Amino acid sequence: MSCILLGDYESISRLNIPMFLERVSAGFPSPAEDYVEKTIDLNELCIQHPAATFFVRVQGESMIDAGIYPGDVLVVDRSLRAKHGDIIIASLETEMTVKQLHLTPPPVRLLPRNSAYQPITIEGDMVMEVFGVVTNVIRSLKRGGQG
Repeated sequence: MSCILLGDYESISRLNIPMFLERVSAGFPSPAEDYVEKTIDLNELCIQHPAATFFVRVQGESMIDAGIYPGDVLVVDRSLRAKHGDIIIASLETEMTVKQLHLTPPPVRLLPRNSAYQPITIEGDMVMEVFGVVTNVIRSLKRGGQG
């Protein structure tokens, strides 16, 4: 699974969108409320460190079991120190990839989240650089069964 850099956070302007107080039921429907709790800026919701944030678009299917699909946009924070289990953007031998970081037990591995793909073990003189930690996934839902 590879990634395409879309840009950094600093090129995005603030956009306040209404947020309703009533939560939406994913089970049985509940009556809708006719008032707005406040406005919410999606930048505020998805971005903690603006100067260190960038966006990438996903290509490939190696992370579908983590809820990351082809065409998704990932919000990536370069200021976070990657920890065991984090989903990261890494440069591996000059190619950008998104994988789950596996630090213990050694050796370091990059794990796909799709059983059709093999883990990547970092060994010998392999060059890997962590570019950032994925903090959010942005996805468009298809409408009316159209693809």
